[in-house]
Amino acid sequence: MCTICHRDLAADETARYACRYCTERVDRQLLELAGPRGLYARLGARLAPGSGSGGPAVSGSRTAPVPLRLDVLNLLTAGGPVLGPLETWVRDWEARGRAEMDEAGTLQQRVNHACATLRFNLEWAVTNHPAFDEFAREIHLMHRQCTVHVAGEKPPRAIPVTCPCGAVLRVGLDTPGVRCYGCQTQYGHSEVLRLPMAERRAAA
Repeated sequence: MCTICHRDLAADETARYACRYCTERVDRQLLELAGPRGLYARLGARLAPGSGSGGPAVSGSRTAPVPLRLDVLNLLTAGGPVLGPLETWVRDWEARGRAEMDEAGTLQQRVNHACATLRFNLEWAVTNHPAFDEFAREIHLMHRQCTVHVAGEKPPRAIPVTCPCGAVLRVGLDTPGVRCYGCQTQYGHSEVLRLPMAERRAAA
């Protein structure tokens, strides 16, 4: 069974952790993230307030607006949700003798290197790395986050769910997983979406 889409694997895929369709999707997402016209590079054009929708910046208060969109800026930082996880996986694969870290150059160059390295070793990973499904979910999430901002889409709505310990967690359909702040239980994507919705009073 494919660890990503949970479909039965074909006869020639039984030695793999994911089917070829899911593997090709990860490869395509890595390809679309990198490069001078890739999603990561295009985030720079969305830093100004109002650029997400293509319209002018509008503020409902008398205070001056923040000069940059912090949500987009966070995606562009070295430790943010794009480059940070990419290089974490490169380090992981380097420890297994299948990659080489390169933290020289600009952030864009580091993203390009990480994506190229992970793509080059993708077929090895899908047949040898037991956490390939976790890797695929993280790539999907960063690709989705970048696409939302580049395309000017509204981010998926977060819904409050309740952990058995009573803590309220806010998750969306593209949440790859979450750790409960109350009891430290780690939930995967499908597990966290099965948690009951929080009552309105608890979610407030």
